Amino acid sequence: MNIESNFWESGDLLPAFRYSQSIIEHHAKSFSFASKFLPEPKRWGTYAVYNFCRYADNIIDNPRKRSNDELITELNELRRELDTAYKYRESEHPALKAFIATAKVFGIPKSYADDLLNGVEMDLTISEYQTFDELYVFCYRVASTVGLMMTYVLGFEGGQTTLNYAEKLGIAMQLTNILRDVADDTKLGRLYLPKADLIKFGVDTQSIINEDFTPELKIMMKFQVDRALKYYNESQIGISMLDKESRFAIQSASKIYGEILNKIIQNDYNPFLGRVYVTHNRKIQILFSELIGRFVKK
Repeated sequence: MNIESNFWESGDLLPAFRYSQSIIEHHAKSFSFASKFLPEPKRWGTYAVYNFCRYADNIIDNPRKRSNDELITELNELRRELDTAYKYRESEHPALKAFIATAKVFGIPKSYADDLLNGVEMDLTISEYQTFDELYVFCYRVASTVGLMMTYVLGFEGGQTTLNYAEKLGIAMQLTNILRDVADDTKLGRLYLPKADLIKFGVDTQSIINEDFTPELKIMMKFQVDRALKYYNESQIGISMLDKESRFAIQSASKIYGEILNKIIQNDYNPFLGRVYVTHNRKIQILFSELIGRFVKK
């Protein structure tokens, strides 16, 4: 792929890319730190993709005082501008100006951005999922699409096979988020654990609402953790298909999310013991470990 040199400085794009940089530095310090080690074109592209995804996500996650109808309208306005941006390959929208320039340079398909917005909307229209197949669609839209867009920015070989691995890693990460946030999501009236799985393992929804860690819930949580680990394991080979200079970033993210799952296991699968997380220092340790590995393997 021929990357236009200094595309982020072309015309009046630089302020939009610097704005995207400020968003990632404010909201995702570890991710921002990791991106500094990417080649410059991929670094600025990463900022732009993050800013777009963050903006879309915040429409729903930060509803302010807006009604659901007003949030849907806000989301639809972003959809319309996304359509126009891809049509004319430019935009003045603060979330799209740098993104569409990045999409143009790296060839990011519009379908991924469309699916992301569809996934964001699901958090307004769906409060529970009947089956894992239904949940998979949500995970793909809100997480795999981000990984797929980033795969285009980071560079890859192997075509659709590599994209399939990126999809699996996104599923694994979103399942991890869901298992980490069972208690918090329940308080918001959301239950992502599939109904069919609750029935299969004899878990009563009310016991989750009451934060009652029953033996049945423990077995069901272990099943979900194993499911997430399966997607992690199946996705790992795809990291080796990314450009060498980019692998450390995705390997680090995969390890950090894997540590969240390990902490859930260390808590004996109890999701009600407080939100588990990986400390900033530990994230930095992982990032440096992967960076050192990157140079040693050269």
